[in-house]
Amino acid sequence: MKVGLFIPCYIDQFYPQVGIATLQLLQKLGCEVDYPQGQTCCGQPMANSGYEHLTHSCNALFVKNFSSYDYIVGPSGSCVLHIKEHLHDPAAETQAAGIRERIYELTEFLTDVLQVESLPARFPCKVGLHQSCHGQRGLALSQMSELVAAPFSKPEKLLKMVAGVELVPLDRQDECCGFGGTFCITEEAVSVKMGKDRVTDHMKHGAQVITGTDVSCLMHLEGILRRQQAGIKVMHIAEILNQHIDEQANS
Repeated sequence: MKVGLFIPCYIDQFYPQVGIATLQLLQKLGCEVDYPQGQTCCGQPMANSGYEHLTHSCNALFVKNFSSYDYIVGPSGSCVLHIKEHLHDPAAETQAAGIRERIYELTEFLTDVLQVESLPARFPCKVGLHQSCHGQRGLALSQMSELVAAPFSKPEKLLKMVAGVELVPLDRQDECCGFGGTFCITEEAVSVKMGKDRVTDHMKHGAQVITGTDVSCLMHLEGILRRQQAGIKVMHIAEILNQHIDEQANS
């Protein structure tokens, strides 16, 4: 299958190692992966700020870049959800509709499309999993704890395939970290307090690494951890799933 790799702009600019890990992981699992060089921001920041009418050129460019692929995969639940729910192009609406149906967040793609049952990975650490809101409530990557329903978590299922990973329990496993895009700017104090609460929950249970499916949330938590000099590392889930056993042995 031919996969178009969608790398959100903040990953490209600040966390390129996440994009590289995503590419390598997909290739290891047998995908033919291409990275369209002309891609830019998907338009989510503008849309979330009430300026969706200014995202038309972003939408048209996204359709141009990704319409030819069997699947589009990105390591960001929030950006993938934006495309899935808001991508429209009056000049190419048929192609836009096809993209909305074929775009997947990374862990969603691994579990639902590739149906991965094992990974040749090793990461001997105590890991706390942050369930980001867009992924959980928008893409159904995991069950919401307030529902009386069977629990599930696609990211957790994948992490359990990694040798050496010890997932730590959390008191509030699906509580928002407070990032919320522009919310962390307009409501800075509330955002920081929510982030501190999430960090405290992970620290309380002995996490050495905090992981998740959204770099935006992880970036928020990482900033708080650095200011507290907590000594806890933050890694996107793609980086952990891509930790090959041979690489660990040689490091």
